[in-house]
Amino acid sequence: MVEASHHKQLGALLEDLKQRSGHTYEWIGRRVRASKSTVHRYCTGQIVPPDFATIERIANVCNADRAEMAALHRLWMAASEVPDEIREEPEQFGTHTPAGPGSPTAHAPQDPSPSAPAGEPVGGPRRRSLSFIAVASAVTLLVAVTAASSGPALRRTSARQPDQWISGPAWVSSPARIPSTLFGVTINSTTGTMPSFRTGAVRFWDSGTRWADIEPQRGEFDWSVLDRLADGAERAGQPALFVMGATPQWASPNGPLGPYADGSRAAPPDRLADWDTFVRALVHRYRGRIEAYELWVLANDSRFYNGSMETLVEMTRRASRIIRAADPKATVVCPGMGRLWEPDALHVLERFAELGGYRYCDVAGIKLYQRTASDPPETMLALTRTVDRVLHHAGVHPPLWSTGTMYEIPLQAPLDRRRAADYAVRFYLVGLYARKVNLQRMYFYNWGGTKIPIVLQAEGGAPTQAALAVEQLQRWLTHAWIRSCGHGLAVNLADNVWECTFTVTEPQRSYEATIRWTDSGTAVTTAEPGLGFVHRLDGTTTPVQPGDTVQITEQPILLEQRPPSRTPRPAPVASSRPAPK
Repeated sequence: MVEASHHKQLGALLEDLKQRSGHTYEWIGRRVRASKSTVHRYCTGQIVPPDFATIERIANVCNADRAEMAALHRLWMAASEVPDEIREEPEQFGTHTPAGPGSPTAHAPQDPSPSAPAGEPVGGPRRRSLSFIAVASAVTLLVAVTAASSGPALRRTSARQPDQWISGPAWVSSPARIPSTLFGVTINSTTGTMPSFRTGAVRFWDSGTRWADIEPQRGEFDWSVLDRLADGAERAGQPALFVMGATPQWASPNGPLGPYADGSRAAPPDRLADWDTFVRALVHRYRGRIEAYELWVLANDSRFYNGSMETLVEMTRRASRIIRAADPKATVVCPGMGRLWEPDALHVLERFAELGGYRYCDVAGIKLYQRTASDPPETMLALTRTVDRVLHHAGVHPPLWSTGTMYEIPLQAPLDRRRAADYAVRFYLVGLYARKVNLQRMYFYNWGGTKIPIVLQAEGGAPTQAALAVEQLQRWLTHAWIRSCGHGLAVNLADNVWECTFTVTEPQRSYEATIRWTDSGTAVTTAEPGLGFVHRLDGTTTPVQPGDTVQITEQPILLEQRPPSRTPRPAPVASSRPAPK
């Protein structure tokens, strides 16, 4: 059959481009964010990419011209009709929105390949090979003949069509202030000491404030640790989020043990009246001092909660009623949901929503984290989209607070100093990027502890480079109003580049600014007209002129626009006519 050869022809054209460019499969793979073996399978026709954007990226790094790109597109359209066994499923991360005709590629890095032909610079003058001309001509004729001979009765719809190409930012809105509370941290300390670098909100967990710590016996309360923490947060001007969890042994004697050595249980209390008593005593004591209450720590992890969702919804309803009656200004955060990469945990979130649990809260608590600490923070955005779909299906749209990470976080390998600083800053930038799904706060886990991949500050020590980078980001955004965020080709940037745009209104001046970064590797851009300065997280600033080269890396930079110059009004000219008498 004619169609069966289309994928082989597509592979032949890609292989011809690859050979002509002199690049290796590995080099091309790094540039298009695919493995060496995957690129090899594309170029040998073993598999067909699921969207044309993949082919376009390969062709671009191999310096294909418009005629070559058009031939590739025609052939890919024909190859899209082949059976599913030679098509490739898209990867979880690293696939991007397909580019439309004329998509910019000038921002892609142009590092020469070690195997490039000597004496011919990458991106320089190119000669189209005779083999490519022959194959492309045959392909054009083949596709034309196939299309002409296929009447309506013979046409088949592809099972997997490319996504619609949409250019522009991921979202745009009227300028909105960035609240300082976006920059939250979880306090892993019992002393009441707060971070010595700038933060915007604090959360109390793994800080000696579990239910079992506060009420070791029925009706007997020990508020000493929580008093210190609440006092410390008040002195620092930090709104506090209290987290509930860890049922005391006396409240559920036969319940399964939780993950702590204090004998606390993962089960709900046997008598919900005990839950009511604890919540009532807590809120009456800290009314006006604790801003918000998260009603369970990891409600979809059986190590922390293994009761029914019906019971959890009832506990949420009861606690919400008590909190709102005692402290109407307090914010009620629904039980935190984590492990969202895992289907069973996502099902618990769905069940809680279906049972109406979110009707009793002001905010939904979710846990955003990478699959591994070394994954780019931008991978967390996949979870925000998943949560948004679940809540939309349930017909609820509460604000989202990211209130933690995964239980296994202490087992993750530490990051090097540079990457730790970059990832800490991008953790909060992901929060800004996810404003379109109503994400409002990010609580970094944690402050005070050291057995985690990224350490901000050990209690009693100085802030790390990561903490100082987060503080610098907050300085940049103190007077900023966010306007949009976008990514890659859709916003005329390289595929690995992300950005958010702002209007900065300071007491003495106003200007437009953009924060840009890559999720991996580097990219090169040209300074746009009006760009005046590049600010870096180490506090340095470099002036630039339009046309200058600006390198974008995994460390975010702020690009400051010069305010438009004002044409001075001409000075009044003295008249030579005599003044009237």
